[in-house]
Amino acid sequence: MTTKNNQLFGHPKGLFYLFFAEMWERFSFYGMRALLTLYLIKDYYSHLENNEEIAYGIYAAYGALVYLTPLIGGYVADKYIGYRKSIMYGGILMALGHFFMAFPTDFFFYGALGLLIMGNGFFKPNISTLVGSLYNEGDVRRDAGFTIFYMGINLGAMIAPLFCGWLGEVYGWHYGFGAAGIGMLAGILVFYKGITDNVLEDKGLQPKEYTDKKVLGISIANFTYLLGFLSVPVFAYLILFDTQSQVLGTVLQIVGAIVLCYVTYIIYDYKVIKKDKISGDRLIAIMILAVFCTIFWACFEQAGSSITVWADKCVNLVGMNASQTNAINPAYIVILAIPFSWMWTKLGAINKNPNTPMKFALGIFQLGLGFLIFAATAHFINDNGKVPFLFVFLGYFLITTGELFLSPIGLSKVTELAPKKIVAFMMGVWFLSSTFAHYISGVIAKLTTTGNVNNKNWLSDLSNWFMGYPDTSSEAVALLMQYNTIYAQIGFVTIFIAIFVVIISPLIKKLMHDIH
Repeated sequence: MTTKNNQLFGHPKGLFYLFFAEMWERFSFYGMRALLTLYLIKDYYSHLENNEEIAYGIYAAYGALVYLTPLIGGYVADKYIGYRKSIMYGGILMALGHFFMAFPTDFFFYGALGLLIMGNGFFKPNISTLVGSLYNEGDVRRDAGFTIFYMGINLGAMIAPLFCGWLGEVYGWHYGFGAAGIGMLAGILVFYKGITDNVLEDKGLQPKEYTDKKVLGISIANFTYLLGFLSVPVFAYLILFDTQSQVLGTVLQIVGAIVLCYVTYIIYDYKVIKKDKISGDRLIAIMILAVFCTIFWACFEQAGSSITVWADKCVNLVGMNASQTNAINPAYIVILAIPFSWMWTKLGAINKNPNTPMKFALGIFQLGLGFLIFAATAHFINDNGKVPFLFVFLGYFLITTGELFLSPIGLSKVTELAPKKIVAFMMGVWFLSSTFAHYISGVIAKLTTTGNVNNKNWLSDLSNWFMGYPDTSSEAVALLMQYNTIYAQIGFVTIFIAIFVVIISPLIKKLMHDIH
């Protein structure tokens, strides 16, 4: 329970420390994300003919593993070391990773990715879970609190591409990566200040039964730190090997099967052994929502890969370079997060708030419309083979409103639906949906490099009709169509999926019981 003198603007004071800690962590993550694909294509692998395909593969593998490790970090924090220690340790690993990116050798490059992957696993699920722990079950401020927290994420994500993208393009890629590292250090300092100011009260401490336990004469916490550091080369090699084979895809399939079996066992345990049908049903609801979340992010994550390259090659950019276009989506979220938070609170007060499955359906529908706007640029190509920058803003606007309907609400509902003992683990499972989404996004992005305009099926026919059957005899139009054809297909498929979610929403709502 948060005391009244530990409140700020009607929310627990701890929310705002976590807001700024996460803001700087996201500054570091999105600064690096904005630069990575273009850095690989234009610099690191510029000597290779298929550098675009390799860049998409590395970006997807990195993104997939970044969201796989929270499953480990969430479990370890829940059971052994607590959220606070996990967040501090994860932050330190990530800061090291960003500084490693400043050195252009394979050892430092792949080592940096390994450090960032492992660090994120300890940081990401546990800071979200800590936000959830600030609110009691049924607290009407919870969704609003998560939306404010989500704004912090996107404030960092907005500033980072503008600043790091400018540094990278003007002064050199490694200055951009270095700035991301400084951002991560700032995040660690803010979180540490929150601990020393006691705004978290008794939240996120190490479980008492493990504070004095030792393994091989080493405390549980230090043993965990050692294992985490030793895991870094494993993730670095996974990305390196995935550039030459599909080993990561196989690993993800195995991990997915194991996690699905384990969650199925947990559901069975609650429903059959513990006779707790409500908790079991709610876990099923989380898993169904996670599937739709995967679909959303697989399409959304074109933003850091193919959309950035599309903007670089095909869009008439004004006042921004391609890496800086990554700031558009988070800028919209910064502008819209508070109005959305206010809207959910007001709708809740008059019992008109759409239930979670309907919010997911509306989110996916808006994502589809956003991609159709990108595809529609085929009607407006100029003599130089470029399309108007305005459409990037319009498409991102709808993708962003879709995100606000789905992502913060999903985070909030996981902390509310999951049984208290396994909240961070289920948060890890939730982020695992993003692991598969990132890997799938890489497969989708690679389609834009091979040119699928000649593939004939009902979906390509629908897409070509939508784009007005453009003449691809011109090289510039043919290049644009490599991207736009895929974006049109994404648009139509996601709209069909949104309709399906509407149809099954009563079933999902029933599984959630009284949490909607």
